[in-house]
Amino acid sequence: MIVRTLEECQNSERRVDSDNWNSVRMLLKDDKMGFSFHITTIYANTETPIHYQNHLESVYCMSGNGEVETLSDGKVYKIEAGTLYILDKHDNHLLRGGSEDMKMACVFNPPLNGKEVHDENGVYPLAAEAVT
Repeated sequence: MIVRTLEECQNSERRVDSDNWNSVRMLLKDDKMGFSFHITTIYANTETPIHYQNHLESVYCMSGNGEVETLSDGKVYKIEAGTLYILDKHDNHLLRGGSEDMKMACVFNPPLNGKEVHDENGVYPLAAEAVT
C-alpha cells in the first residue's frame, strides 16, 4: 500500500512550479500504477497553452474558477468546483485561470516521471524522454 499526504508531497521534490501553475505529483511512474495523480493549482488570471500529444488527462476542479478552450473548434467551457473535463483526444487547448486560483485533481496516462513541464508547444515529453 502507498500512503502519502498532500502536505508531505508539497514539501518535497514532488512539487513542480511554473509561472502559471504549480503541480504536486502525488503518484508517479515509479509507483508502478500505470497512471499518475496530481493536485495542480492554476493561478488566477493566467492563460496556459497545453497540448498533451503523448498523454491522456482527466481533470476535476475542486475549487476556484476558470475556463478551457479547445483550439480545434474554438469551444469554451466554464470550469468551477465540481467540473470534470477529459482530454480524451489529445486536445490542443488553452487553460485560463479565472478570478481565483483553481485547485485541480489530475490523472495522467501514461504516468509522468515527476519533473515534466510544458515545452514550447505545451507538450509533456513521454516518460522515456523526460529529464529528471
